[in-house]
Amino acid sequence: MALTVHVPEYLEDCELVAGEDLAREPAFWLAHLLLTVGDPGEDPERYGVDASVYEEMVERISNPEEPWPVLRVPFEGGHTAYVVYANFDDANNVDFFVRHPAWGRLGYLGQFGVDEAGPGLSWSELDILAEATQNSSEGLTDSSQRLLLLLPMLGDAEIPREARGIVAQALTLCGIRSDAADELATVLVGEQGPGSEPHWTVTADNPIAVCSSSYSPRHIPLALGITPSQAQALADALNGRG
Repeated sequence: MALTVHVPEYLEDCELVAGEDLAREPAFWLAHLLLTVGDPGEDPERYGVDASVYEEMVERISNPEEPWPVLRVPFEGGHTAYVVYANFDDANNVDFFVRHPAWGRLGYLGQFGVDEAGPGLSWSELDILAEATQNSSEGLTDSSQRLLLLLPMLGDAEIPREARGIVAQALTLCGIRSDAADELATVLVGEQGPGSEPHWTVTADNPIAVCSSSYSPRHIPLALGITPSQAQALADALNGRG
């Protein structure tokens, strides 16, 4: 039986359970990515995932009659990124947020579903969170899994050339067929070029980078309202200085 996950600042009247066991299944990674930033109509077989197994996984992570699966990425300074499959009777969302037990609030990265919002991470932040030192006995420890879990929140005009190769390698390591991983990685990372958006900048008022996209929860500083020392600690963790 999956362990209950308690997030006191999250929605009331919902039951959350640890979903890290899903990470063992290639079908989960394909479903997670296609249902958020990919094409849900893609044939899973071309990625090496049996269609019936894929359909069972989609049902498993979107069933409103079951507790909501939660996957976690602990990182520096006692922070944790959460991904919640929020399955209401009439809608399915995937919520991304960051939490620290001392904040008393959540820092929202974004959402896929009825009210989509994002992006929530720059490439450098995503890369740092994927490789961050594991400071907890809970959550994902594998860097490829951590990268793919948070990848839907990526939005950055300054993604390095090597990003697609890094994502393709992560896909392969998580069970996606290698000859299809490069093409999928290109779709997931997106295209950059002159005039691309969004951009990430740090202002004089807060050490946490903000996003130029008005659709991003990070158009204002992440976890706005935490103390200056907490904001600095979060900024340090997101920049690999924690």
